[in-house]
Amino acid sequence: MDRWTEIALFVQIAEAGSLSRAAESLGLSNAAASRHLSALEARLGARLVERNTRRLYLTDTGRAFCARAKTILADLEDAESAANATALQPTGTLRVTASLSFAIHHIAPLLREYTERYPEVTVHVEAANRYFDLIDNNIDVAIRTREFEPDSNVSIRRLGQTRRILAASPRYFARHGFPKTLDELQRHQLLIYTYANNPNTLSFTKDGHAETLSVKGLLESNDGQVLRAAALDGMGILVQPTYILYEDIVAGRLVPTLDDWDLPRLTINLAYPSRKHLSAKVRSFIDFIAAHFARMDYERKWTARFGAR
Repeated sequence: MDRWTEIALFVQIAEAGSLSRAAESLGLSNAAASRHLSALEARLGARLVERNTRRLYLTDTGRAFCARAKTILADLEDAESAANATALQPTGTLRVTASLSFAIHHIAPLLREYTERYPEVTVHVEAANRYFDLIDNNIDVAIRTREFEPDSNVSIRRLGQTRRILAASPRYFARHGFPKTLDELQRHQLLIYTYANNPNTLSFTKDGHAETLSVKGLLESNDGQVLRAAALDGMGILVQPTYILYEDIVAGRLVPTLDDWDLPRLTINLAYPSRKHLSAKVRSFIDFIAAHFARMDYERKWTARFGAR
């Protein structure tokens, strides 16, 4: 039993960067945690952790051992979940990550219903406009807009596709007019999302014809909500996925333009660490989100055209 405690404690130390926080998470005193760490290092005959007055960090041996230890603990949890799969109720902390925009528009509004249905689950939402390594960051489910995962240890479940569209506020178009051609678009004030692939290049297609524009933004940001706020304030034309802009367009707060042209579409997937037996909390959340997307008919809405302007 002490051996498992030592390994679990060491992984917590590596993740928290603090012996005291790791001890607290496992319900140990600092003295007991220090003894467990010393016992582990003595048994292995290697120094795993170095400390100075300012910080705690892993040695090279510690980093290598941590990677193996995480896998061992994950396999143990998987084995326990498999043994209790028929009776296990969703419980524990569910760690979910998505972009800030997706978290605001399509996760936060569902959390009350999900937690009422599964009251033993605590949801931790990590909103970030970058892709975390799921295993290293202990992420249960990620919502991502890419076709596939390069890591074979990650499984995906497709939620749907979304178009990317150009839109601005009625006030902006009243002042500057609608661009009638792609060439005219280059003379407008553009709001650029810097985390897009090739953010200063827009690749359009229409009726089998392709055109590529080099663009420069009046405003650039790594977050879609900053650009959306600027567009709503009449600052310019933004390029964002329909899943972010759909409600604004339906309400008339934003108006699409050049909608007869297509930009490359995005595929929205759920990504999660591959396990033969998914824990009940992960399975419940994946099924819950997928059912909601199907019920709301999002793919049809988000790939529809609003009409050329």
